[in-house]
Amino acid sequence: MVLDGSRVLIIGLGKTGIATARFLAGKGSHVLITDEKPASELESAIHALGDLAVDLELGKQAPHILSAVDFIVPSPGVPPFNYLLTEARTKEIPIVSEIELAYRYLQKPIIAITGTNGKTTTTRLIGEILTHGGKKIFVGGNIGNPLIEFADSSQDADLLVVEVSSFQLQWINLFHPRISVLLNITHDHLDYHMSFEEYRSAKERIFANQIVDDCAVLNADDPSTGSLSEKIRADIMYFSSSRILNEGIFIDNDSVHWRDRQGRDEKYPVDTVQLQGKHNLENIMASILVARHCGCPPDAVREALEAFVGLPHRMEFVGERNGVQFYNDSKGTNVGAVIRALETFSRPVILLLGGRDKGGDFTILSDLLRERVKELILFGEARKEIYDHVGGIIKTHTVEGLEASTFMAWKLSSDGDVVLLSPGCASFDEFTSYAERGDYFKKWVKRIIDRGKEGIE
Repeated sequence: MVLDGSRVLIIGLGKTGIATARFLAGKGSHVLITDEKPASELESAIHALGDLAVDLELGKQAPHILSAVDFIVPSPGVPPFNYLLTEARTKEIPIVSEIELAYRYLQKPIIAITGTNGKTTTTRLIGEILTHGGKKIFVGGNIGNPLIEFADSSQDADLLVVEVSSFQLQWINLFHPRISVLLNITHDHLDYHMSFEEYRSAKERIFANQIVDDCAVLNADDPSTGSLSEKIRADIMYFSSSRILNEGIFIDNDSVHWRDRQGRDEKYPVDTVQLQGKHNLENIMASILVARHCGCPPDAVREALEAFVGLPHRMEFVGERNGVQFYNDSKGTNVGAVIRALETFSRPVILLLGGRDKGGDFTILSDLLRERVKELILFGEARKEIYDHVGGIIKTHTVEGLEASTFMAWKLSSDGDVVLLSPGCASFDEFTSYAERGDYFKKWVKRIIDRGKEGIE
């Protein structure tokens, strides 16, 4: 790919867009950045560009800007039905993902992780384990450090551990991880991909360019794994939380067992691990598979597992008052994440569900709601739509926002209950991100813990 003198359009002036612009300008490209937001809402991003020689068209995305473009780099989250992308496909203008662009300039092997749920935790955990094993690791991708930033650096690392989303995989061509991990696929981002089949197809592109010398890590319990494994050229390793495997990694008698083709069987106790829930056991198993494949010693794996405390906003214990425990799972932005969160608890749950709908099928929660949830509180933009699907199955309440739902949950709770924010929806009706939503929830929970029921009347 020749960048010097090329004319490139970047869609989206976020962190990835800025990093991509910096990389391309450094390679001699003529860069134009467009964003639907007006300049008044993008002041910090414009400031971050500094004196970078780029052109900006903000507040609109007019078709005339495609008239002199060699290729387009859409930021993560720009949907394929975006007007400019639709026009570009009509005009046969190449569309290149940021991770695809970065890959073409990388000199280090990539471990790529995707899935509907658990990919951030797994990416971080793999990075921690490999670091304990003596490797120099870059951790990034869809979790804060764009891959293009590493491509634009001295590339001082042994391995790249990269979270990749369906948005990013949508536009790859040559992107080739040496190890690819697909944790699970459940309904999510149907507001973006329009159908579950399209979403699944995008996720599965993580394996598209792998060869027989590469490694693919698959969830043996996922319904789509059987048909997918027939398409993959890489060597496949499986993990399972439901059955014993002849080869791979599985759970047996409260321990994780890793079994290789030579018959070696290693045991990793999980009673000292701080991550909670069945879903995190799956994340742990996938991480161990990757680490052992990379030659990480078993003792280093165990040490890293014991030290890893998890991530904010993902099944995060906030505190306890009068025997009521509060958990922040604000990162649970799809129905599959809600299922995994509910499966964690044996105590009665008061569930806070809502936000902006992403096209999830809430009806699949019905059985778990009956089994595990004491009270259901629906909030935010999607509350009425969710009520139409599951309202009334158990005691159900609707409120406008997160603050009101948090205090209602506290008033309804009693000793032995869990108040769980696992919204199953995006945050953008009330907040700018799931992190802001989670912090807001924690703020009010801490007030509850400080003051009790009398202090919030």
